[in-house]
Amino acid sequence: MRPLSIFVLFISAFNLNATNHHVGTGQPYATIHSALAKAQSGDTVFVHEGTYAEGNLALDKSMSLIGIGYPVLDGQHNCEIITVTASEVYIKGFEIRNSGQLSTLDVAGIKVLSSNHVVIEGNRIRDCNFGIYLSDTYDCRITRNDVQGIIKEEQNSGNGIHLWKCSRAIVEENHLVGQRDGIYFEFVTDSEIRYNNSEQNLRYGLHFMFSHNDQYHHNWFHHNGAGVAVMYSRQVQMTENEFGYNWGGSAYGLLLKDISDSHIWKNTFEHNSAAVYMEGASRIVLEQNQFRENGWALRVQASCDANVIQQNNFFGNTFDVSTNGSLVLNNFDSNYWDRYEGYDLNRDGVGDVPFRPVSLYAVVVERMPYGLMLMRSFMVYLMDKAEKIIPSLTPEQLMDEKPAMKPLLI
Repeated sequence: MRPLSIFVLFISAFNLNATNHHVGTGQPYATIHSALAKAQSGDTVFVHEGTYAEGNLALDKSMSLIGIGYPVLDGQHNCEIITVTASEVYIKGFEIRNSGQLSTLDVAGIKVLSSNHVVIEGNRIRDCNFGIYLSDTYDCRITRNDVQGIIKEEQNSGNGIHLWKCSRAIVEENHLVGQRDGIYFEFVTDSEIRYNNSEQNLRYGLHFMFSHNDQYHHNWFHHNGAGVAVMYSRQVQMTENEFGYNWGGSAYGLLLKDISDSHIWKNTFEHNSAAVYMEGASRIVLEQNQFRENGWALRVQASCDANVIQQNNFFGNTFDVSTNGSLVLNNFDSNYWDRYEGYDLNRDGVGDVPFRPVSLYAVVVERMPYGLMLMRSFMVYLMDKAEKIIPSLTPEQLMDEKPAMKPLLI
């Protein structure tokens, strides 16, 4: 996941034959194109302050392209700005703005095609269709970039960081705002997403599809249109992320669709319409997560099985758990529920009676969504109290047999 080869690859840039080329006012080269034409593999092109509107810059040799003082590369809404077709390329320190847009081609601020060992670091990307786009690569790194788009219709907007058919990628410490999806993975394996802030994107802060053996941790996903979606994937590790303030009729903190054999650990879910929505999910372990003040903490559909929900804290959620079926194929164990009204006679910290997290009102709303109009009414209070005494409609076996009496230290 952190191959030293990413950095070793640049040793070639420091060999005795390497040359530095400087571009800018008063420099040997007036244009970036002229410096790139002269540069050889292993060379470095330094671009000094200024605005450069030179159309598409093609990097087809192993080299470094470094901006000094954040020079501006302006596509003037006509073209892709940097296209990389060589391996062992390093790009740092530019403001890249105003890419073109085509309905038949994914136009990007920086696009990397069938190249390996590429590092894109410390750039500002503004109003580009796609910010950074990688296709068919391995051992690439995208780090400390600031990608800001302009909110448009979904069909006219691209993703902040987009990876397709890649492996062993690292995406870290980027800020992504105003794109269709902040980060998008499709057919991406053995890769890591860490310490990113993805917010105020039109659709998802993070969107996974058909991507296996990946991990993402210590990321912030706030105020996105529909939250985060992980779909058609397996063996995904989701650790110590924050999912918050994703509100709307189809918004989730985290959507898990047809995902299996994964681990969701020590995450925080707060102020989401639904913190976690699970459909077709199997063999998922959700443990030591915080669910705080969500509409639904967990919406577990009947198509889910063999999942373990254990040692989580549930505080102030309108509904702790809801489901659309009566057959219980998932296990709830040793969670803290702030609605638990049981007792602990032997003082071992575990409730002496099981807790049923699915209320009758949650069942009613799942079947008849317009029932939300009755929320907080006295009739709903009576319904739930009666159901606790004589369970009839709620899934009989969906219970936590060892509820914690106090919030768990996570």
